[in-house]
Amino acid sequence: MVTRWQGDAVLRGGTAPRVRETQKISIMLQAVITAFPILLLEIDKDGVILGYNSDSPSLFYVHPESYLNRHLSSFFPDQVENDLEEVLLAIKQNHQPPYINYAMQLEDGEHWFEARFILSNGKHCIVIIQDITRHKASEAKIQKQLKQMSALRAIDHAITSSVDLNLTLSILLTQVVNHLHIDAASILLWNAEIERLEYAAGLGFLTNALSNTKLRLGEGYAGIAALEQRVVHKINLSNRDTDFLRSPSFGQEGFVSYYGIPLIAKGQVQGVLEIFKRSLINPNSDWLSFLEMLGGQAAIAIDNASLFSNLQRSNTEITSAYDATIEGWSRALEMRDHATEKHTKNVVEKTLELALQLEMPSTDLIHLRRGATLHDIGKMGIPDQILHKPGPLTDEEWNIMRQHPKYARDLLSPIDYLRPAMDIPCHHHERWDGSGYPSGLKGEEIPLSARLFAVIDVFDALTSNRPYRKAWPKQDALRYIKEQAGKLFDPNITATFLASV
Repeated sequence: MVTRWQGDAVLRGGTAPRVRETQKISIMLQAVITAFPILLLEIDKDGVILGYNSDSPSLFYVHPESYLNRHLSSFFPDQVENDLEEVLLAIKQNHQPPYINYAMQLEDGEHWFEARFILSNGKHCIVIIQDITRHKASEAKIQKQLKQMSALRAIDHAITSSVDLNLTLSILLTQVVNHLHIDAASILLWNAEIERLEYAAGLGFLTNALSNTKLRLGEGYAGIAALEQRVVHKINLSNRDTDFLRSPSFGQEGFVSYYGIPLIAKGQVQGVLEIFKRSLINPNSDWLSFLEMLGGQAAIAIDNASLFSNLQRSNTEITSAYDATIEGWSRALEMRDHATEKHTKNVVEKTLELALQLEMPSTDLIHLRRGATLHDIGKMGIPDQILHKPGPLTDEEWNIMRQHPKYARDLLSPIDYLRPAMDIPCHHHERWDGSGYPSGLKGEEIPLSARLFAVIDVFDALTSNRPYRKAWPKQDALRYIKEQAGKLFDPNITATFLASV
C-alpha cells in the first residue's frame, strides 16, 4: 500500500529528481507510521485541517476524513481549548508551538494522547498525535512508587532519628492512611507481661471504640493475625458475626473493610497493624505489597523502640545500683565518724542548690552530686585515733589527715564512671590563694565543682557541732565566709552563696 495524503496536502509538480526524492521521504515516513501507531494531520496557520495520513489506524475510532476542512478544535476535547489557542498563536507568529497532553473517554475506557506540532513551512503545520495511555500508566505507576518510597523513607527517618515510639507510630499511621487511601488505622502492641495485644495508637477514628482493646493471641481478628502470623482480611464489618461487636460504639464508625497485619521483627510478633475503610477495598498486588512493607517498617520501629526502652531501663537500673553503692560508702563513713553524721546529706543538697543558681550545665549535676556524696571518702584510709581524736591534731597527725584527698584519688580513679566526679573528693581542700592541699592549686586552677563545694562544706562544718567545738551561730559563719572571699574561696561563688542564704 502506498502512503498518500488526503485533502489539499498532495504531492505537486516539480522536477523528476525532486519527485523521486520526495517519494523516498514518503516511503521512510510510511515506515515510521507503520512502526509507531501515530496519526498525522496537516493544518494551516488558522488551524483548519487540510490533510491526514490515511494508512494510520484511527486513534479515535472515528475516521479522520470527517474532520477535513474543519477547525482543529473540532478534533480535540473541550478541555484543551485554551491550549489550542496558545498553539495557534505560536503558529501564526512562526514560533515552535507547545505540545498538548489530553484524555478522551473511548469505548474501551479512558485514553491519553499527545499532540505535537511541527512547522513545515510558513503556511502549514504538521500535527503528530499518538496514544500515550501506556506511557501515562507507567508514569503514574512510577510516581506512585516514588510516593511509596517517600513514605517508607519518612518512616525510616522517624525510626532512626527518634526514640519516641509514640511519635514514630504517629508518623507511621499518617503514611498508612494517606498512601493506602483508607479511612482509619490503629496499632496494637504485644505486652508480654500481661500476654495481651494492647491499643497503642490510632488515626482516623470517629469514636474511641477501640482505645481500650486488650486481646489474647487468637482472640479476634487481630489476635488471629498475631497467633497465625498472617494477614487477616474481613469485609461486611457491620455483620452481626463481626469481632468488633465487643465494642458497643464500633458500629458508629461505619467501617466495611478490615485488614490485620502482624508486625514481626526477628521472628517475634511485636503487634498488629489494623486498617479500616468505610467501603470495600479492592487491592491489587502493588497495594498489598506496599501494605506488607509498611507492616515491616512498623515492626522494625517497634522493635527498635523496645530495644532502646530495655537499654534505657538497664542503664537506669545500673545507675541506681551505682548511686546506691555510693550512698552505701557514704553511710559506712558516717557510721565510722559519728561527728559528721548527716553532714553529707546537707552538703549534697546545698551544693546542688548553689550549682543551679550558678547555672551549671545539667549534664554536670550528676557528677557534682556523686562528688559531693563522696567528698570525704578518702578518710576511710585515716586511722581511727586521728579521725576520732577529740582535741586538736599534732603536726604529724595533720600531715596524715591531709592525705585523705590522695586516698580518695587512689580509691576512685580505677572506677570509670566515677572519674568525672573526682574533682570534689580530690580538690575540695584547695584554697583560692594557693594555701590549700594536696596540690596547692590557686584561683581557677581549682576545678569549679571543688571551688563551689568548698564554700558549702566549710559553712556546714562551722554551723555543726564537733567533738572539739560547738557549732557557730549562722551569722558568725556567714561573716567568716565573706571575710575569706578571695583568700580561701572563689569571690564570685562566695557572692552568689551569700546572696542565697
